[in-house]
Amino acid sequence: MKISSRKELLKVKPYVPGKPIEEVQRELGLKKVIKLASNENCFGPSPKAVRAINRSVLNINRYPDASSFYLKTKLAGMLGVKADNLVLGNGSDEVIVLAVKAFIEPGDEVIIADPTFLIYEIASQVQGAVIKFVPLTDGHRYDLEGMKRAVTAKTKLIFIANPDNPSGSYVTKAELDEFFKGIREDVLVFLDEAYFEFAAYGCKNYPNGLDYLDRPNVVIGRSFSKIYGLAGLRIGYGVSDPGIISCMEKVREPFNVNLLAQEAAAAALDDKAFLNKTLSHVEGQKKFLYSEFRKLGLEYVESATNFILVDVKKDCKAVFNSLLREGVIVRDMKAWGMDTFIRVTIGLKEENKRFVNALKQVLR
Repeated sequence: MKISSRKELLKVKPYVPGKPIEEVQRELGLKKVIKLASNENCFGPSPKAVRAINRSVLNINRYPDASSFYLKTKLAGMLGVKADNLVLGNGSDEVIVLAVKAFIEPGDEVIIADPTFLIYEIASQVQGAVIKFVPLTDGHRYDLEGMKRAVTAKTKLIFIANPDNPSGSYVTKAELDEFFKGIREDVLVFLDEAYFEFAAYGCKNYPNGLDYLDRPNVVIGRSFSKIYGLAGLRIGYGVSDPGIISCMEKVREPFNVNLLAQEAAAAALDDKAFLNKTLSHVEGQKKFLYSEFRKLGLEYVESATNFILVDVKKDCKAVFNSLLREGVIVRDMKAWGMDTFIRVTIGLKEENKRFVNALKQVLR
């Protein structure tokens, strides 16, 4: 190729998603494949969201509302904020990218944990940022004190995944309160709460990012992909000070959230029964998997999410490939530098049992 790319792109390793079921069926000739790799809702989408999609599908010849007025109004009422506190994204991934595009210039420092959600690093690299990595503690938890010590005069943005992906751990309210003491107001803190509902349900000392909106330098990112089962529609949102939101809006594509996603998300917010069913199931099935891991002598991280990080004590890529041949898709942690770990999503009861049986077979 004669046309040279931006030099920042030379360092970027593209994000590799979990394998889709259809690809594994095609490549391995398998009929029954289960996917426990991408932290999707095992119950599918909210039934109310499906009905909203069916009502709206004949309108897809029209452009969606670029401002997402009705969804923003509904979200604002639910969250207790104003519409100008919100920005909608093509998944919460895009909200992350919008924050980086709006506030990071080449040479600015971005602080992230190591390992953590890969999009933080990718988006920052593309923007030409200098990335400072702060290792997780031995318990696979964020080292907030270490992240605070890493702040310099050039620091512009700090990412905190709470709960974290891929570890499933979280920082407590007391830890977050202490972290904010001494953080300059010109340093943007992005609280990624893609798994907020799971953590808020199961963890008593888990902080709600919205409680920090009185600070002028906080962005909270959340998603409809996980608890609401809308991963395929790609929709998430950010909450922040109106001035910050205004800057993010300037770098947002005008029709980034499609019509069906807006309708489905608005309807899903009303489906409390579906949300509670999901939360109860995930908590119960996590306990089942914890018990099975202990029987196998495997170490795992207690999770505040709908997935579990587990040390299989063997090369994770080999275990991943062996599980694929058994028709079970999980996530190997090689890309995160965790060579003996896999991450497994909480599935249906029968899916979790099938995973356990396949894992036993593979580890033999």
